[in-house]
Amino acid sequence: MSGRIGEPIRSMRARMRRVVARIARSEGLTPAAMTQLAGRRRNPFDVLVGTVISLRTRDEVTIVSTRRLLAIAPIPAVLERTSAKRIEKAIYPAGFYHTKARALRAIARILREKHDGRVPGTMEELLALPGVGRKTANLVLLMGFGVAALCVDTHVHRISNRLGFVATRTPEQTEAALRERLPKNLWWTYNELLVSYGKTVCTPLSPRCSACPAAGDCPRIGVTRSR
Repeated sequence: MSGRIGEPIRSMRARMRRVVARIARSEGLTPAAMTQLAGRRRNPFDVLVGTVISLRTRDEVTIVSTRRLLAIAPIPAVLERTSAKRIEKAIYPAGFYHTKARALRAIARILREKHDGRVPGTMEELLALPGVGRKTANLVLLMGFGVAALCVDTHVHRISNRLGFVATRTPEQTEAALRERLPKNLWWTYNELLVSYGKTVCTPLSPRCSACPAAGDCPRIGVTRSR
């Protein structure tokens, strides 16, 4: 199979659809932390808090820590009044919990001062919040507001390159490339599936290619060892 160099966009989009459909039929995929936290509420504040906590933190810890914090501070006004020490205790053992506690209080203050106590619904306004990057902003737009957004984390970035859908060096570059190539109706599904798949099958080292239902559509770019 070729490295997909020069693959026509129509052919690539058809391959993208096949890959998504085949991975979606995989068994044992666990929903990502944000999906579990967002549930049916689609509360932008819940998603924002959870995504800030999730940085360099395992999903299991993110889910418990976020729910614990939201139980004592369910809205921005209460979070702003909550001491940093109490926030730290609620989100521990999330990584960098001291820094995240300060960022969360600062976010709550800015939401009151500039956004009438609500989470803003634009990329530009979200990126202006402390500790919020494109990944977080896209997740808030996608899961909090139901807006078409394309979230790219390390798993999505790695797998998209392996599949030859992009040839990029950073998640930001991958996001830009996928916006031009990935059918818009797959944006939500693509992120959701690849985050879980990247933790269980298409792992960073020695991916389980023998168990991958999309192996026939994957050129395995950059893979030197697999199972």
